[in-house]
Amino acid sequence: MPRLVMKFGGTSVANVDRIRNVARHVAREVAAGYEVAVIVSAMSGKTNELVDWVKDANPLYDPREYDAVVASGELVTAGLLAIALQKEGLQARSWQGWQIPVVTSEAHGSARIAEIDPRNLEAGFAKGEVAVIAGFQGIHAETGRVTTLGRGGSDTSAVAVAAAIQAERCDIYTDVDGVYTTDPRIVPKAKRMERVTFEEMLEMASLGAKVLQVRSVELAMVHRVPTTVRSSFDPPDAARPGTLICDEDDIVEQQIITGIAFSRDEAQITLRKVKDSPGVAAAIFGPLADANINVDMIIQTVSGDQSTTDMTFTVPAAEYQRSRAILDEARTKIGYAQIEGATDVVKVSAIGVGMRSHAGVAAKAFRALAEKGINIRAITTSEIKFSVLIDAAYTELAVRTLHSLYGLDQA
Repeated sequence: MPRLVMKFGGTSVANVDRIRNVARHVAREVAAGYEVAVIVSAMSGKTNELVDWVKDANPLYDPREYDAVVASGELVTAGLLAIALQKEGLQARSWQGWQIPVVTSEAHGSARIAEIDPRNLEAGFAKGEVAVIAGFQGIHAETGRVTTLGRGGSDTSAVAVAAAIQAERCDIYTDVDGVYTTDPRIVPKAKRMERVTFEEMLEMASLGAKVLQVRSVELAMVHRVPTTVRSSFDPPDAARPGTLICDEDDIVEQQIITGIAFSRDEAQITLRKVKDSPGVAAAIFGPLADANINVDMIIQTVSGDQSTTDMTFTVPAAEYQRSRAILDEARTKIGYAQIEGATDVVKVSAIGVGMRSHAGVAAKAFRALAEKGINIRAITTSEIKFSVLIDAAYTELAVRTLHSLYGLDQA
């Protein structure tokens, strides 16, 4: 029998009534002839509550015990869904991460999946059981301690399980009915896409789209797991197909630009009059890397006499103050004259595999933004996307301008 993985997020399992609704969605797929594994998140708000309890108990908490506490939210949901499925007349059992086992690294709070042994799940399928798996968690084999995968980690759990059991598809159920060309709250004309490539979805997820966790998309792309984003709030007997994330070869007609993403989680730092000599970039970015601070956009402007340079780059907004403190401490070694910064900035990005075969796509955007009076602070490009850093006040105008420019209003 074909296998299917279904993942339900926190809003989909927020209370017992919604868990009953999830059970009906699962029953529909079982009736369609699938062997089903279901991955569940904690009920909406529960993980935050557990994290608050840990911090209240001890702000300098033991990361191993932190994982033991926060992993419990998914256990409750898994047990309740198994009970609801049994009421629907289905055989079902709940699984904790260590029981499968989902083997991970030892990085508590942000562990990475090393392997999943599917034999226990397959034995359950042979007995006609629906496997209800607590997402977000695993076990470190050497220490035997429970680990968690970081926020949004249930998406990663789902794709990893789908790869392990060779599922036909992985369906991610959430509170939206698919992936849109941009945020419908900003652009009411935004359209739901029927299909999007793994590469495009990876860029969208990393550039501000909150539909899927980045690591889950990476896994889906590496293992070529077709993944669908669907709404759990659709009636179980009339569920819409959602958006399929798949190989580029599976998309017959591809637009040049597929979607517009934006991220408010940006801060800009500029170092003025840095001595232009070998090793200066390492002196700047090395300490930031050692502190696990991700640097994104980088612009270097050399002075007319080529003796000094201005270095501008972006960091996550939450890391702005820490980044400045690190650079202040390294000022003598770097040798800059002045440090400037801004947190009222936004990164707006256009993504599309069609950019590979079309010239002038980004230039067209730059002209359109200039005509709207929007100043571009920084630019980065890749094979299938370009991003601009602009003042936050122009976010909605920029997104709407680019959405219309590339014909996504009529997509």
